[in-house]
Amino acid sequence: MAIAIVLSPLVPNPRPNPNPRSLPLTSHIGASDTQRKWRIGAASAAPGVDLKALEAAIEKKDSDAVKETLNQLSKLGWAKKWSSQPYVSRRMTSLRELTTLGIKNAENLAIPSVRNDAAFLFTVVGTTGFLGVIAGQLPGDWGFFVPYLLGSISLIVLAIGSISPGLLQAAIGGFSSFFPDYQERIARHEAAHFLVAYLIGLPILGYSLDIGKEHVNLVDERLQELIYSGQLDDKELDRLAVVSMAGLAAEGLKYDKVVGQSADLFTLQRFINRSKPQLSKEQQQSLTRWAVLFACSLLKNNAATHEALMSAMSKKASVLECIQAIENAA
Repeated sequence: MAIAIVLSPLVPNPRPNPNPRSLPLTSHIGASDTQRKWRIGAASAAPGVDLKALEAAIEKKDSDAVKETLNQLSKLGWAKKWSSQPYVSRRMTSLRELTTLGIKNAENLAIPSVRNDAAFLFTVVGTTGFLGVIAGQLPGDWGFFVPYLLGSISLIVLAIGSISPGLLQAAIGGFSSFFPDYQERIARHEAAHFLVAYLIGLPILGYSLDIGKEHVNLVDERLQELIYSGQLDDKELDRLAVVSMAGLAAEGLKYDKVVGQSADLFTLQRFINRSKPQLSKEQQQSLTRWAVLFACSLLKNNAATHEALMSAMSKKASVLECIQAIENAA
């Protein structure tokens, strides 16, 4: 049975899933009005090429059938970008190379961002404090009890964070949507995972940009067997590392600070822990830097395709329509 490998939710400090066999967040994206407007018939999108087999394979979540169909479409001259970068091989990489390629603040890529957390807590404390000062002007006992109750809100928030961090993280995630760059960050981040996986030859069978459920589902039965058995070899680890670091790389190329790196790094670490032979700490650091560098190179060389895919995903296009956006991009 195929179990989706969930890549990179874009949250500041995601909680790791203790059970790697029950990876969550497989969502169904319905055919909304936006999707119907976006949908392009197979005949018009690819003259002489029938995409119905690919669409059926995607709907069945059959990764082997998706790969086989895309390979056939590639031979027919349509899926030219599918698996166009199948060979990846790590090498020693320095921070200077990342900076030269365009990564902003390369030395801070692995440091989790606290922007959203700090903004949320500052807003809660600041708002309740301000209201408490005003409420203190109320007559009689109201001037005592109301500020006291308002002040307790901050303590309640901290208590929730200690007892049930997931609830606090959900609140912070919702609050983060008020940042003007948040939706674009999500689209850029998840589109990078989707595109890099497609270029390397790993099928994507689902995705979501919904707040709190941001993910891309990479499904490959053979890779999953290797992951669960702890037998990932260097070749497969390199491919998964590049896909894992793609979201971080996309943010690093665009923004001064990366927000969604924690989940990406956790995903990569999980792959490293299930590889043979085991890597030393120095080798793990080198692998991470190289994967970011390789992903950056792919994204820069396919910038127009990345933007087209971002646009499609932002409109909640289906996986097939996202693939069409990749192949039809200038």
